Parts: sequence; structure tokens; C-alpha cells
Amino acid sequence: MARITVLGAGGWGMALALLCHNNGHTVNIWSPFETEVDLLNEKRTNERLLKDIYLPEAIGVTTDLSVAENSDITVIAVPSVAVRQTARKLKAIKNIGIIVNVAKGFEEGTLLCLSDVIKEELPDKKLVVLTGPSHAEEVARKLPTSIVAASADLSAAEKVQELMSGSNMRIYTNTDVIGAEVGGALKNVIAICVGFCNGLKFGDNTRAALITRGLAEMTRLGVSMGANAETFAGLTGIGDLVVTCMSEHSRNNRFGTLVGGGMDVKKALETVGTVEGYYAAKNAHLLCEKHSVEMPILQECYKVLYKNKDVRDTVTYLMNRPQRAE
Repeated sequence: MARITVLGAGGWGMALALLCHNNGHTVNIWSPFETEVDLLNEKRTNERLLKDIYLPEAIGVTTDLSVAENSDITVIAVPSVAVRQTARKLKAIKNIGIIVNVAKGFEEGTLLCLSDVIKEELPDKKLVVLTGPSHAEEVARKLPTSIVAASADLSAAEKVQELMSGSNMRIYTNTDVIGAEVGGALKNVIAICVGFCNGLKFGDNTRAALITRGLAEMTRLGVSMGANAETFAGLTGIGDLVVTCMSEHSRNNRFGTLVGGGMDVKKALETVGTVEGYYAAKNAHLLCEKHSVEMPILQECYKVLYKNKDVRDTVTYLMNRPQRAE
């Protein structure tokens, strides 16, 4: 039995806490928000995030970060914009074990992958990125899922694999951290684009084209940043891309559908809540320029979200680009 602390009481944080509890570990959830902690301690559920899912009384929920002390694994399951702040807070806590990051995206301003953000704040800690096609709703309901534990330290990835795998969770290991993170961040942007097509009432042909060509763009940028192209053919690439683009659980997809249907971007954000792909689109645009990589789909998404370009105009542009070989 291990001691595992999950930082973040959102849907994914709750789902991972349940997963670890079901594996027989001692689990605590930390959140900086008193109202969130009070709700979970009183109701043991958050119907808005995970309908009909309840936390056992054995899972502690607290605002006291010292709960992470003497953990075997500390999971960072906060939004991407809060990763650095959360990692910085952990400096004051002793013996936090292996850091497992499940947030997806790039840091605004620095354009760093989130693992690099954590390493800047906690340079002496073992770090594993846990990512792949895994909706919180399905993990919480014990539906079969496969994901990847990626780390430059293979022994750390294998330890996470050992402790967090179960009868409904199969975890593979990988040492390509960059590839795993780039795939996890950029698939959210492509999912927004697929949502655009849903809002425009396009069909399966369009969605298939976007997913396929979007994967090519993800791979192109990832390789330019030092990733292995093969990683994008796996769970953290095509696997995560497909599930996020095609599922009703995807906030990115729902957000894109609203915008594609004519809703203002700001209003769509307010309606859906946290949309990681919205922030990733801006950072992907900047990374594209930094690495001189051709990424027309992601660049057009950026223009729709940040430059008020009409979605229909992006379709016209993409369909009429110069002919080329695949």
C-alpha cells in the first residue's frame, strides 16, 4: 500500500483519487479552494464535474498542503495555468515522492512544456507525465482505459505503472516526455477545430480529414522540439487525439461546437468552463513561429479564437491552399 496525494479536486483529480483508492492505497485530495473542499467533505460528490460519482469516506479532502508530506506519489492535477504556482508551493513540503503531472498544455510566456515548468521549481524531484486517452468520467466509472507514464527516469515511470495500474487501467511506459506532452497539449486544439465542424454541420469526412492532418501538424511540431515521431502514433498522440475529438465528454469539442455554431468565443468559454485548448492554441501559434513549422490548421484555429476570423473563412482558406503531396 502506498500513500498518494492528489493536488486538484476537479473531475480528473477526483477520478485519479478513486483509481488509487480502488488499488488499495491511502489517498488524500488537496484543493486551495475552501468551498470546493467543503462541498466534497459534505456531499462527497460534485455533480457538475462527475455526475453520480461519490468519494469514499476513506479519501481525505483538505486545503492543508502538508497532507502531501511523506507521500510515495504526489499528483499535480490542476489546470495548466496553475502548475507553476502549485509546484512552487510544494517546495515547503518534505518527502513528496514521485511527482506525477497530469495537466496538459504549455506555460504562457515561457512556452515551456509543463514538465519543464515543474523541473524549474522542483529540480531534485523524480517526475513522471501521465497522459493519454482518458476522460475522467469513464475512469471514475471503472471503464477500461490505457494511458502512458512518460519519464526520463524509466524506474520512476515503472513505479507509477506499478502503483496506478489496475484491472481497468493499463499503463505503458515511455521515455519520450516531450512527445507525450506535445501530443497531450495540441490534441485539445484540434478537438476545438473538430467542434467548429460540428457547429457548422459538416460530416464525418471533414472530421476525419482534420484529425489526420491535425496529427501531421502535431508530429511536425513535436519532432522540431525534440520528440520522437513514433510517439505520435501511440496512445499520447493518435489515441488522445481521437478520444478528445470524438467524445461528448470533451470540453474542447463542446467549446468548438458552440463557436462553430455562431456563439461568441468569450460567451462559449463562460458556458463550458476551463478549455485547455483555448490557451494551447495561442501557445501553439507562438511555438509554430519559434520553430518555423508549417501548421495551417492550428494557425487558423488561433485566428478564430484570438483574431475574430470567421470560421467559414478558415474552411475556405484551408480547402484552397496550394495542392501538394501528402
